[in-house]
This record gives sequence, C-alpha cells and structure tokens, in this order.
Amino acid sequence: MHRRFNLGARRSICCAFAMLAVITTLAGPRSVAAAPQDGVANYPDKPIRYVVPFAAGGLTDLMARTVAQQLSEEWKKPIVVDNKPGGNANIGADQVAKAPADGYTWLAVTLTHASNVTLFPSLPFSMQKDLLPVVRVASSPMVVVVPVNSPIKSLKELAGAAQKSTLNAGSSGNGTPPHLTLALFESQAKANMTHVPYKGGAPSMTDLIGGQIDVVFSNFPESLAYVKAGKLRALAVTTRERHPLLPDVPTVAEAGYPDLIVENWTGLMVPAGTPRPIVEKISASVARMLGSDSVRQRIAAAGFTPAPQSGPPFAEYFGTEVTRWAKVIEEKRIRVE
Repeated sequence: MHRRFNLGARRSICCAFAMLAVITTLAGPRSVAAAPQDGVANYPDKPIRYVVPFAAGGLTDLMARTVAQQLSEEWKKPIVVDNKPGGNANIGADQVAKAPADGYTWLAVTLTHASNVTLFPSLPFSMQKDLLPVVRVASSPMVVVVPVNSPIKSLKELAGAAQKSTLNAGSSGNGTPPHLTLALFESQAKANMTHVPYKGGAPSMTDLIGGQIDVVFSNFPESLAYVKAGKLRALAVTTRERHPLLPDVPTVAEAGYPDLIVENWTGLMVPAGTPRPIVEKISASVARMLGSDSVRQRIAAAGFTPAPQSGPPFAEYFGTEVTRWAKVIEEKRIRVE
C-alpha cells in the first residue's frame, strides 16, 4: 500500500511538472509581449534634459523650447531646456555624448556641430560616434545684407567690389555659419574680404547698420527685422526658392551663384546606444508636432522652415554637411581662437 502510494505520488509530481512546463511555454510569449521593450512602453517616466549648447534667446534655443513645450504637453512629462553655451557649442555636446544612453538627455545640434568636426579635431568626444542623430527639426537660410546706403545692389556687384578693393565682412564669430558662408562665397567669387568676427550676430548687425563694415552673410532671423525696417538691403537668400518673408529678394541661384545654397539647420541628437524604440518615439512625436498648423506658423514667423528628417537620412545629411564644410575650412584655412 505504501509503495503504491509513492508510485502514484511520483506520477502526480511528474504530471504536475509537465503541466507547469506547458503552461510556462504558453504563457512565456504573452509575458514577453506585455513587458516594456527597452523601456519604451513607459517612456518617458521622468523629466528629460534638453541641452542647448548656446545662450538663451538665440535661434537654436527658440526651436528647442518649441519642441520641449509641444512634446511636454503630448507626453505629460517635463522637458527641461538646459542652456550650456561655450566652447563653440562643444561643452554642451560633450555633456550629452557622455550621458547615459537612456533617452533622458537630448542635444540641440546645428550646422555648427558639423563644422566643429573639422575645426576641433582633438575633442574628447566624437560627434559621429558618440552621438546619434534623431531628427532634423527646421532650417533657415542665410541672407546677404549690406547697409541701405551701400552702392552695392546685387551679389554680382558685391563680388566685383570685393575683387577691386578690400571689403570688411562681419560674422557672428570664427567658424560660425555666417563665417563659413562668407568663405564659400569668396571661393566661388574668387574674391577675398577682410573677415571681422564678432561675439554674436547682434553686434555685427549694429556695426553693419552704422557702416563700420560692408557686408554680413547673416542668419536670416537676425537680419530680417532690419531688412523689413529699411535699415539693411538684402542682396540674396541662400535657398533654392525665394523666402515668403522676403519675396522680392532673389535667391543665390537667381543672383548667379547656384552653389551657394546654405541652410542653417537645427536638429536633435541623443547619446549613441539609446534604444531604437525610444529614438523612434522621439522622432515620430517631433514629426507630428511639425505637422501642426499652429506650430508651423510660429516657426515660420521666426524665419524658420519646418524640415523634419529622421533617423538614417538625417545621419547621412549630417555626414554630407561634415564633408562639405571640411573642404571650405581647409581651403580657407579657417581657425578658431
């Protein structure tokens, strides 16, 4: 009797384990499917730090705050813009490159970061290895401006004047997009101008209006109000099509320089290794935001054009920008202090 009981008990235990194995096998896939993948199901579940490597109130800061506000409202989680200017935008980039790759630290990037790859070959991080392009957000053209009383009335006249005599050309600083655009024009026009770097775009506009310098290849939003007010004359915009806020100003192609197309773009990067589902969620939300009429109108009023480009295409675009500006920097021997 005792032996029969043990035999029956063993059979019951074996059956129980077999059933448990079947249940575990069947339940396993459901458990995996229900579990968050790389944290994306609950992302974000805490505040996000959005590093802007420029001073507050600038062009990149404006776009980053627009993104932060819209996505904070959509996700019901705070996105805190953290301005970390300095080092030609490298200080903030370095902090993000070394942050945890968990989707909670973002970097606002611009054309400046593409040129920095060449301008700063010994950085303690790599823009192309340590950071992952998520989405390009918007772009704005450069606009070539001269004082309103200048005798120069076209881009070809500017080239001619620069070939005959020395002109003073201002910019917002060595290696900045206005400086690079100036250098590109010099190469194409076979002319040389004396570069006068300022600490930002605003002081260059003040001296240009006052006649202390002859021309600035300006960030569009920085000079737009002065052109509208009749204090500066716009010779051309560096886009393929005329800008709706300055419809009477020709494009560089119309002005005879089709290869002077320059976009001062801004986008978003995260530390390399950030889980793909999180990257895709950020990108999709930004693209959705840029599809909103109210957001597009706000961006356009500031002189920007929504230019969403996500994932690999944005990474490829960034790479082409690095290559393009490396050639200009090396040819013109541009150095930063």
